[in-house]
Amino acid sequence: MRTYIFIISLICSFAINAQEDTQKDSVKTHRFGLRVGTDISKLIKSAIIDNYTAFEINADYKFAKRYYLAGAFGNENRTIDETQVNYTSKGSYVNIGVDYNAYENWLDMDNAIYVGMRYGISSFSHTLNNYSLYNSNGGYWGETSLNTNSQNFDTTTSHWLELIVGLKAEVFNNLYLGVNVQLKNLVVNNKPEGFDNLYIPGFGRTYDDSNWGVGFGYTVSYFIPFYNK
Repeated sequence: MRTYIFIISLICSFAINAQEDTQKDSVKTHRFGLRVGTDISKLIKSAIIDNYTAFEINADYKFAKRYYLAGAFGNENRTIDETQVNYTSKGSYVNIGVDYNAYENWLDMDNAIYVGMRYGISSFSHTLNNYSLYNSNGGYWGETSLNTNSQNFDTTTSHWLELIVGLKAEVFNNLYLGVNVQLKNLVVNNKPEGFDNLYIPGFGRTYDDSNWGVGFGYTVSYFIPFYNK
């Protein structure tokens, strides 16, 4: 009888200890800190696309359980050769906003499926390298002439609102890979005299019939932890 009581007591002791350990393990602590990285898609495009150079530094700071203060700073220099015009747009841009992490992480995980809003500003200039002129009096087929006198246009600015959706996954300790898609809407589009903003660094191509633009990015970043809570 004493043996049975001892065995039952031992089982109960193990059960109580296991429950306490499970409760301890189920208490998740959140890491707070700064994550800094770059958009590797811009580096790849700079390497494989002629007349294109760009870089971007991006960062986010976790200030609440699911919220991040996020932003990016970058520079673009792109020459575009179209049917009737060849031009170069170059300048710098910055955007800043807040991201929300919709992903509920398991214990010891710190990944993100996020949505965010940003406000972007770009300061840039254009150089018209050459362009073709069409002469409607040049006979049945008309005639075109190439003007190779380059023209520089003063630095101007554009502003936009940006919706961003993406994910970030921790592949090694504190090292993250991510992908995102951006939907942008121009709210201020200051144009230099005598030329249109056909391409805006940080925003992308523009079109006469729309103020909307899209973009994407592939990021690699490193998390610098400050404290756990």
